[in-house]
Amino acid sequence: MGRRSSRLEEGAFVVEGAVLIGEAVSAGWQIEAEFVAPGHDPVTAADWYELAPGVLDRVASTEHPQPHLAIVRQPAGQTGVPQSGFVVVVDQLNDPGNLGTILRSTEAAGVDAVVLTPGSVDPFNPKVVRASAGSLFHVPVVTATLDDIRAAGFRIVGTSSHQGDRHTDADWTGDVALVMGNEAHGLPDDTPVDAWVRIEHRGRAESLNVAMATTLLVFAAAERRT
Repeated sequence: MGRRSSRLEEGAFVVEGAVLIGEAVSAGWQIEAEFVAPGHDPVTAADWYELAPGVLDRVASTEHPQPHLAIVRQPAGQTGVPQSGFVVVVDQLNDPGNLGTILRSTEAAGVDAVVLTPGSVDPFNPKVVRASAGSLFHVPVVTATLDDIRAAGFRIVGTSSHQGDRHTDADWTGDVALVMGNEAHGLPDDTPVDAWVRIEHRGRAESLNVAMATTLLVFAAAERRT
């Protein structure tokens, strides 16, 4: 066997664990190669390689790695902004755990795509992949600006802690892009949106964690869009 480059080709990333690899396969993602610890069988039909003892401990991103690791590539056709439906835009989100949770919630709520603005965390970060619990492979994730979203024909709804309709009263019909701000500053008041929506608070907290707020909003929107 010839030596393999330690550098991944553009568009490829590492997925750890049999369950997540299986989710990628079921969603039609390309498995370029699988690597397994000694004594374990592969979970895919891709080219696979048994690693020498101790190698997986050195290359995996977790402290106690699972015995399967794969190089995965996103299917073609998942790079553009959808032309209709309900999408969630996360604006310069920084925390991979938050993005993973958002992907899990949006996929469960039936959101058509998650859009990351430039400067957001890499959706293929290992922590994002794990936190998404496989949802990364089932909801399209693209990178675009708010101008791109508007040009695609979406009505842009921004989230705020202090202005706009309550989320239970907001208009969620039609082609809607729900925009969530980042962890530190939220969405600036001068963001060019068509409407604002807020979650009514009764306690002292000024705002919710962005992943928690997104979960609440997408399920409320999904219920009112049916």
